[in-house]
Order: sequence, then C-alpha cells, then structure tokens
Amino acid sequence: MQWINRIRQVKIVLIVLAVVLCVASLVVSNFLVRDLKVEEQRKMEIWAEAMRSLNKADETTDLTLVLTVLNSNNTIPVVVLDKEGRVREYRNMEVSLSSPAALDSLLLREALSMKQAGRVIRIDLSDTDYMEICYADSLILTRLAWWPYVQLGVVLIFVVVAIFALLSSKRAEQNKVWVGLSKETAHQLGTPISSLMAWHEVLRENYPDDELLPEMGKDIKRLQRIAERFSKIGSQPEPKPENLNEVLGNVMQYISRRASNHITMKCNLPAEPLIASVSAPLFEWVIENLCKNAIDAMEGKGSITLTAQEELDCISVEVCDTGKGIPKNRFSSVFMPGYTTKERGWGLGLSLAKRIVEEYHDGRIFVKNSEIGKGTTFRIELKKH
Repeated sequence: MQWINRIRQVKIVLIVLAVVLCVASLVVSNFLVRDLKVEEQRKMEIWAEAMRSLNKADETTDLTLVLTVLNSNNTIPVVVLDKEGRVREYRNMEVSLSSPAALDSLLLREALSMKQAGRVIRIDLSDTDYMEICYADSLILTRLAWWPYVQLGVVLIFVVVAIFALLSSKRAEQNKVWVGLSKETAHQLGTPISSLMAWHEVLRENYPDDELLPEMGKDIKRLQRIAERFSKIGSQPEPKPENLNEVLGNVMQYISRRASNHITMKCNLPAEPLIASVSAPLFEWVIENLCKNAIDAMEGKGSITLTAQEELDCISVEVCDTGKGIPKNRFSSVFMPGYTTKERGWGLGLSLAKRIVEEYHDGRIFVKNSEIGKGTTFRIELKKH
C-alpha cells in the first residue's frame, strides 16, 4: 500500500510540474506577444504619420524619407479609409478577387473587423477631412501567439507516448516475473502431488473402509486443480462451454466446508443450465478469491450470497457479502496490484481476478455497490455463449 501511495505522489508531483511549465511557457509567450503588439502599434503610428505627410506634401516637399517609411511595412495588414468610409489603399492583404466591387466589399469587412478590435488610427488632414488607418496583427505575431499552444500540444503528445511506453514495458516485465513464478510453482507442486496420489492408492488398498480416505482424495484433487491453475497463468487458456451452475456449485461447496459456522452461504442459481464459455479452473479461482475476501471482510461472521443469471446482453455473476464495505473512492483501487487491507496480504488476488475475467474471458468485473458497515457486491459480466 505504501509503494502505491508513493507512486501516486510521484505522479502528482510530475503533473504539477508539467502544469507549472505549461503555465510558465504561456505567460512568457503572452509577454512576448504583448511587447510585439506594442511595437507594431508604434510602427503603425509612424506609418500613419508618414501617410499624413504624403497627403499634405507639395511640389517642394522631399518625400524620400516618407516613401521609405511607407514601403518599409511589408508584414502588417493595413486598410486606409477616407472620411466617407471608402477604401483608398490597402497593403499586405491576401485577396484574390478580380471584381472591384467584391474587392471593396471584402476590404471594408476586414476594416470594420479591425476597427471593432480597436486597431485604428485617425489622421486629420484638415478641419473637415481625415483618414482612418485600420490595421491587424502581422503574420509573424499571429504565428507567435499560436506557437506556444502548438508546442505544448507536441510536448504533451510526447509525454503521453513516453508514459504509455514506460508503463507498458514495466507491466510486461512484471507479467513475465509473475508468469515465471506461477509456472515454477506449478512445476514444484507436481512432484509432491504425484507422490500423494500414489500413497493415497496404497492406503486405499490396505484400508478400503477408512472414512478419511475419500476426503484425502478430494484434497489431492484440489491440489491438482490448484497446480493446473498456476500452470495456465501466462498461457492463453481455451474457454469452452461450461454449465456455470456446476462450476459455481463446486466453489460454494468447497468454501462452505472450510468457512466458519457463523457464516451463511446462499446460492441463487437458475433451474435450467446456465451455459457460458469459460475456463473452469480459472473461473472457479476467481469466485473462490471473491468469497475468501468476503469472509475476511466479515471477520468470520455474516452471509455470502452468490447469484447467477442470464440477462439480455450478458451472463452475470454477483458475489454479495455483509462485510465492512469499501469506500466509493476505492472502487477502482481494489483491483490494483498491491492493494490490500490485510496485514499479511500481498494484494494480488483481485488484480489477478480482474486479469482472468477481462483478458482471458473478455468480460468485466467491478464493484457494483458497497456501503460502509453493510457489505459489498462484486459483479462479473460474461458474454453469452
């Protein structure tokens, strides 16, 4: 549980750091854009002054400097309107209309948009005559304003891909470790189980009337099934049509014999066979794990109800207990490796159960509902055969 909390803390720190870097980038970019806007406004004021000088010039005026200033604007879009609101001149506007009327209409719309944005400078030529210099942001300024968002988008994509690759490689490595451990456990169990089977046969021949030998045989078969489950982990099982009534009945019979007398076991199964495509050894292990967790949650006293039924779009299996319950914010966490409320638990049972149901049986397992102090209901949904 502690290492899960540490991982979460590290994730939170990384997320906060990424947010801080994004905000810092946007703030710096905003300052740059603002400074460039101020600079472009100053340039347009000088350009507007040059336009006024050009319109007031006579034959003796030297227009060299004025023309130089006017021709130096190669980036800022400009539309010049007279006092009647007609277009007198425009610069750096991308237009492709050949009709003069359509061109004037387009330029007037652009000029009106510029004026509404407050990007206009009025030039008084005389007491009764004036011009309006309407301008917009240059292409460079527009690109600079959008560039931080593009940059952040690219960075976020790389971060997501990197995190996904890291998690995938880590998960694959963990899977290899657990698969190897499971297969080695199955291999190590094989020899003593074979020896127990042989000794069981010897005892049956010598003591055919002993009442304990049938129970011993059941336990040996139980060990064989456990070893079979471990051997199947890591390999793709072959689900086949099974009667869930029998599969769930075997689990309840096994659990009820080993549970406390203060625990009531209830089983609600349909009268007709409930056929589903499952790997019986693995699916039995999932139900057993849910029942054992329920027994631990009830601390030896309460009831477990196992319900299975065919619904419109799936076959559902629900395990309901009267234990201490799970907080709503832990509904997803209970299936994470390492999550456990027991002092000596590894926190792998529900994680493996989720993998068996979702990856091997293409189904779903989740906490349907839970109330603190009242109990929890786990639900499994399988596709119809």
